[in-house]
Amino acid sequence: MTTIATEQYGLYINGQWEKTIEVMDVLNKYNQEITATISVAEKEHVNAAVQGAKEALKVPFSPYARYEVLMKAAELLLERREQFAQVLALEVGKPIRESRGEIERAAQTLVISAEEAKRIHGEGVPVEAAPGSENRMAFTVRVPVGVIAAITPFNVPINLVCHKIGPAIAAGNSVVLKPAEVTPICALMLAELMEEAGLPKGRLQLLTGDGAKIGEWLLENKDVNMFTFTGSPRVGEYIRLKAGLRKVALELGNNSATVVHHDANIEQAASLIAQKSFNNAGQVCISVQRVYVHEKAFEGFLNVLKEKTENLVVGDPLDELTDIGPMIRLREAERVENWVNEAVEQGAVIVLGGKRDGALYEPTILTNVNDDMKVCRQEVFGPVVSVATYKEIDEVIAKVNDSDYGLQAGLFTNDLQFAMKAAREIEVGGLIINDASAYRVDHMPYGGVKNSGNGKEGPKYAIEEMTEERIIVLNL
Repeated sequence: MTTIATEQYGLYINGQWEKTIEVMDVLNKYNQEITATISVAEKEHVNAAVQGAKEALKVPFSPYARYEVLMKAAELLLERREQFAQVLALEVGKPIRESRGEIERAAQTLVISAEEAKRIHGEGVPVEAAPGSENRMAFTVRVPVGVIAAITPFNVPINLVCHKIGPAIAAGNSVVLKPAEVTPICALMLAELMEEAGLPKGRLQLLTGDGAKIGEWLLENKDVNMFTFTGSPRVGEYIRLKAGLRKVALELGNNSATVVHHDANIEQAASLIAQKSFNNAGQVCISVQRVYVHEKAFEGFLNVLKEKTENLVVGDPLDELTDIGPMIRLREAERVENWVNEAVEQGAVIVLGGKRDGALYEPTILTNVNDDMKVCRQEVFGPVVSVATYKEIDEVIAKVNDSDYGLQAGLFTNDLQFAMKAAREIEVGGLIINDASAYRVDHMPYGGVKNSGNGKEGPKYAIEEMTEERIIVLNL
């Protein structure tokens, strides 16, 4: 399979596929050809989806039944791994080998969610220990929040969808899913797969079209009980403002830092940073963007990083040899090009890369940077890594923390005291020691601080966000 079916994909509302007159094109990100069209939802579609999701909550759906559906969906996804991976490579521009890995991880996310459906529990509360309550007993239960609006990004459009719908369904909620308009096909295919796996009608609704309009209509609808969003801080802040007292979980941007201390294994550090700076053309929230290397290790580290990066193959994502495909849009590649050129004008030195061919941008290493350049201060979200030096531990911790973001950071060191000091003092949701900032497995808690958002992903932790704790008190 080398193209997505060119038929129009409909909206998935109350178990039915509904096509609209207005459509949007989905492009092959490598050659910019139209490979599919999607239906464009209007306000009435949004309201019908939310109403259907609310009505679906009235039909019993036991924890074990949720487990069975999610396990079956994971099984079907693995059976169709190659079909999904081919589509992913086309609509995202993600290299085919990396695309297969995402499908495998997405299936694992569904399996973890399925297992967690059987583990949702409350606890006993010793109210009888309070004077006057000697004849009382109490316990808590966790109940679904209700209708969850899930808005997902373009860069990991199958696994991040599973990170939202898997826990939401496992917890007993209904989901109204809005995938990114530039990469919606995998999500639409997943909806078909969930239906085949036996998901009850209405528990998953899927809307495609203009993200800003659909998001606004979802925020206006008071029957939506929670919003879970992955994307930009600007949009995340707007959602939080408009959601009012409703629950909001936000996974936003980052300009991930990784520190390489003088006692680290330089070969290991450079290899992992080369791998985790440029995968998916750097379009990953926790991609390595800022590297701080102790001045004693700088020259040796830079030589190995350059050597490892030179071996990366840029090209057609469907080619088995390709390591780095195109960026999601031509204008994004142009933006990265402009930021790098601006950094060079301000004194940065290009060690490698710095060239663009259409939407393809070469993996780029910069030195002689300062922390106020856009390539350091803002989120590049492209295949660019900046390498700077430091002398003292306190100095580099301050540099890492001098950021509006705080999702994850990495630290390479064999100094336990430094590692523990960093664990206490670096302001992030996750610190990865002896690996780059971009390490993630799907059952760990994942989320940030500051402008990187709030709340956690990882099915166990997402379920805590997607349920309410209710106390039951018995007067005996």
